[in-house]
Amino acid sequence: MKGFVDNIEQLTEDNNDFRRVLYTGHNLQLVLMAIQPGDEIGEEVHDDRDQFFRIEGGTGEIWIDGVCNTVKADDGIIVPQGARHNVISTGSEPLRLYTIYGPPEHIDGTVHATCAAAASAHEHFDGKTTE
Repeated sequence: MKGFVDNIEQLTEDNNDFRRVLYTGHNLQLVLMAIQPGDEIGEEVHDDRDQFFRIEGGTGEIWIDGVCNTVKADDGIIVPQGARHNVISTGSEPLRLYTIYGPPEHIDGTVHATCAAAASAHEHFDGKTTE
């Protein structure tokens, strides 16, 4: 099958990996994340890509250029290219979300089980798509 079709809400709620790349196209990439309580993605800037976040469970903060936004299930967030941002899990349950990068950020099929594993990896999109 071409493309990606599945129940994204269920996949996101069932995901326990810090980062799991589900699908990589030429211009977009779909990634699941489960950020454990007290963990964060770490402050970053994507100079060449936009990023969309959809929160499916838990509570947290998304900082965009120094502004704190409290987030919860059903919230959607867009971080434009060049914006300094961070995502922090502040609740007692993991912050479960999916994110869409445009263009892709990670190597297709990447799975980082923990925040520490992601921090030690230095992979970036290599141009290879899912299909």
